[in-house]
Amino acid sequence: MLKGTWKSLGLVAMLALIMVIAACGSSDEGSGSDSEGNGEDTEQSEDSGSDSEGSSESGDITHEGEIELVYVEWATEIASTHVIGKVLEDLGYDVTLTPLDNAVMWQSVASGDADGMVAAWLPNTHGNLYEEHSDSMVELGPNFEGAKIGAVVPEYVEADSLENLGEYGDEFNETFTGIEPGAGVVQATEDAVETYEGLDGWSVQTSSSGAMATSLQEAYENEEPIVVTGWSPHWKFAEMDLKYLEDPEGVYGDAETIETMVREGLEEDMPGAYQVLDNFKWGEEKFNSVMSEIQAGTSPEDAAANFVENNQDLVDEWTTME
Repeated sequence: MLKGTWKSLGLVAMLALIMVIAACGSSDEGSGSDSEGNGEDTEQSEDSGSDSEGSSESGDITHEGEIELVYVEWATEIASTHVIGKVLEDLGYDVTLTPLDNAVMWQSVASGDADGMVAAWLPNTHGNLYEEHSDSMVELGPNFEGAKIGAVVPEYVEADSLENLGEYGDEFNETFTGIEPGAGVVQATEDAVETYEGLDGWSVQTSSSGAMATSLQEAYENEEPIVVTGWSPHWKFAEMDLKYLEDPEGVYGDAETIETMVREGLEEDMPGAYQVLDNFKWGEEKFNSVMSEIQAGTSPEDAAANFVENNQDLVDEWTTME
């Protein structure tokens, strides 16, 4: 009995050992399978991380931040500044448009208090201010070419040149109707008074661009003689039949450009806004359309919004990021 019992116990023990070994083998295989599965998951995770990294370095420019554009309250600058301001606003920027005197406008960009302007008349009108401040700002080039300044009269007056204007002194009350004191076209007109012999005793009456335009309109409606400090592009040439007086001495200089100037560091701080301002360029027909709408009574904000809505192809050119 005892001997048979031990044999039975031995057989049981052997079977138990076989079961343990089998169980351990099965466990190891399962563990190995899980390990291989985890390895595949790890590779997928690494690939996913690679995709994520590629997305974060896509180079897309985000349009956000506060930007201030400054301008002088001339018809041209009211129109252009509101148009480009609307474009920047639609992209997502918080835009402030601030009207300033000529000298303060240049100083604010040079000092970094303002971000930029699309209102620099060069080389003559703002020539002195450019020489003073250009080293402290970034010049992006012309946004309009073919601008002009000079002495402007209605087509119906007989005078056609600064050389013979003095012959009609009594009709014009020996007065040029000017704009803001210190404006380049006013300074050039003061130079004309000194340069042309027939203008001895003439004066330049300064006021504002709006007051000049009002005086011109009133005289034009009554067919009265008037000579103003003028420039183009300007809505007055679309609304009235006007002419520049010839300037054989070249006091008013050659054709000018209207240029865009921005503060130093804008490209690093807001590359998207910098690119839009650098892209901004348009022609006289587009320019005059906005000025004429404002002159007709539309607010600058609404006129700018209308232009942007109706000229999306041009706006797309301005907002293309390189």
